[in-house]
Amino acid sequence: MCIRDSDISDGGLLVAVAEMALAGDVGADITVQDEELAARDWLFGEDQGRYVIQTADEDAVLKAALCANVPAISIGRTGGTSLTVSGHHSISVSTLREAHEGWLPGYMAVP
Repeated sequence: MCIRDSDISDGGLLVAVAEMALAGDVGADITVQDEELAARDWLFGEDQGRYVIQTADEDAVLKAALCANVPAISIGRTGGTSLTVSGHHSISVSTLREAHEGWLPGYMAVP
């Protein structure tokens, strides 16, 4: 997985990937890459200098980034029906969608 058109300045990398999963109705399996940072910092750190790109040709994107002297790494793969982090924490895209779209109607229904 390299960001479709989603930067991670609004909630971090995991939020950007979750938004992409909802938009494309497809899951993703990402792996925490920076061992110097705590996983929560890597996943939720808001940084305007990082972007997530979903591509069918990862090698071409990484090669183009290298040629342009732009740091880039692969963080995982898209596919399936769940959003999974480092093979442990997983939520189905349908459950994610229910939580994302249903919270306001649920909140407004409470007297």
